[in-house]
Amino acid sequence: MTKTLELAKDLISRRSNTPDDAGCQEIMIRRLEPLGFRIERMRFGDVDNFYARRGNSGPLLVFAGHTDVVPTGPVEQWHTPPFEPTIKDGMLYGRGAADMKTSCAAFITAIEEFVEAHPDHPGSIGLLITSDEEGIAINGTVKVVEVLQARNELIDYCIVGEPTSNKVVGDMIKNGRRGSLSGKLVVKGVQGHIAYPHLVKNPIHMVAPAIKDMVETVWDNGNEYFPPTSWQISNMNGGTGATNVVPGEVEILFNFRFSTASTDQSLRERVHAILDKHALNYDLDWEYSPPYITPRGNLVEAISEAIQQAYGVTPELSTTGGTSDGRFIANICKQVIEFGPLNATIHKLNECVAVADIEPLKDTYRITLEKLLIA
Repeated sequence: MTKTLELAKDLISRRSNTPDDAGCQEIMIRRLEPLGFRIERMRFGDVDNFYARRGNSGPLLVFAGHTDVVPTGPVEQWHTPPFEPTIKDGMLYGRGAADMKTSCAAFITAIEEFVEAHPDHPGSIGLLITSDEEGIAINGTVKVVEVLQARNELIDYCIVGEPTSNKVVGDMIKNGRRGSLSGKLVVKGVQGHIAYPHLVKNPIHMVAPAIKDMVETVWDNGNEYFPPTSWQISNMNGGTGATNVVPGEVEILFNFRFSTASTDQSLRERVHAILDKHALNYDLDWEYSPPYITPRGNLVEAISEAIQQAYGVTPELSTTGGTSDGRFIANICKQVIEFGPLNATIHKLNECVAVADIEPLKDTYRITLEKLLIA
């Protein structure tokens, strides 16, 4: 039972369904205070966050993560109780094992080992932990970043402990994420009896040519780090449920996952241009989450070398997947990457990590600290 495994089990045993932290952060804080970290507890709404820092000089390397987890789903379909961390056949089972309580545990023990070896290290170490990553993400990392930004506290390097590995731990680092631009489009027509087509305006028929145009549009060709921007409809609803009534409106929910080759403004303008070209009567509301990218540099090279030492694997850089809190941290940090366990079981029943992968994860974080603050 290593210190990292023991701490991971302690965190997993807490029922921290988003946004409830369930005491996880206090467990971490109790380990950091004896090391000389200054702790700032920041509660916004019903969300617990904390920011901790050791040292006053630069460079500042921050580990970022979350203690909240998604719902378990049907508990009876788990092999073991989701909040009773269980080791079976070399795997540690429990909700949050991969996403991302094992990473949080590895942050702490990596820092403990580093500080023990280098008590007077140059630079600074920080942690930014939230319980609002799996939820609506309005009172978590984004708010802490606003506090740091207001006092001009910038971060040099940030490692987010998201589960990024694909087939084996260490094979993938996320050095950025695509932006997300969602639209709620309501196209308006005239409701009426289908037997009298001259008295109705069918909004589904009217919007169909515009949908075809958007499907066929090449929004961009991507770039070195991102695939081309994609546009997809996720929901389309219209009608009264009757077979003889033309609906008065149709609601379409769509989403762009976009690269840095486009901007949210350029995408909005092009969508409106297509809708206007087809003379549609519509309302359109938008929700936006920005992309971020970290080119190759000190942080990418340091953690890549650390992964090679700890796991014997050469990682690739990737910007695939959904959004993460890295998008907020990028506002005050030019070098943000994400690295953590396998993502094969995240948000699933029987979430787990291999016990054999836990110590190398801690070693990866510790070696990265040494390379960026000591070497």
